[in-house]
Amino acid sequence: MTQTAIEIAPNSALLVIDVQKGFDDESFWGPRNNPAAEDNIAALMDAWQAAGRPVVLVRHASVQPGSVLAADHPGHAFKDLVEKRRHGSLLVTKTVNSAFYGTPDLADWLTARGTGQLVVVGIQTNMCVETTARMAGNLGYDVLVPLDATHTFDLAGPGGLRLTADELATATAVNLQGGGFARVVTTADLLGA
Repeated sequence: MTQTAIEIAPNSALLVIDVQKGFDDESFWGPRNNPAAEDNIAALMDAWQAAGRPVVLVRHASVQPGSVLAADHPGHAFKDLVEKRRHGSLLVTKTVNSAFYGTPDLADWLTARGTGQLVVVGIQTNMCVETTARMAGNLGYDVLVPLDATHTFDLAGPGGLRLTADELATATAVNLQGGGFARVVTTADLLGA
């Protein structure tokens, strides 16, 4: 299957979702996938900033007691790769999965700039990345998700069901592209566009 050439709009916004130190705590989250995610996120941030495109940093401020992502926990801080590149055009803070339910209002900010294309990267693939991408698709944005610039963790479900991080990432790819919410691409696809 050949992929259609990807056109990146001059004002395409890169949404960097929850790339926070708290996700480095494997004792809290369990096994993760895609060890190259952070390098790919950094490469995309560098490319977006070099092209003068907007970079939106999104940070989760958990309201769950004991969360490593709570605002008063060291895990709330961005990972170093984001801090080094923290020239973001906007910082959104959220307490739920979708960046569209954060502060300040992401949709208003994008609308004011005439931005119609979003590239969504970050953590966790099947949680905040997928939720934000689905909502963006529903809102009419052209959404691109370079799956290799995301990562997630193994997850247990009801009745003893369990999926590995790789299985969850595959399910996200199928949900997003198969469901018409987003185009699933690679970092190389975007860097070569």
